[in-house]
Amino acid sequence: MSSPHTDADTEHPPVDTVEAIVPLMPVVLPVVGALMMFLLAFIAVYMA
Repeated sequence: MSSPHTDADTEHPPVDTVEAIVPLMPVVLPVVGALMMFLLAFIAVYMA
């Protein structure tokens, strides 16, 4: 007899990395931008 549950029933689609990161973009982009501005300002002051 065949089993009522097949592998296709329990199989989940693969998790897309880009789709997992997209909801975090409103937080990640400003934080990385602020960090980059601080780093560039520190380099400018250090070089002056």
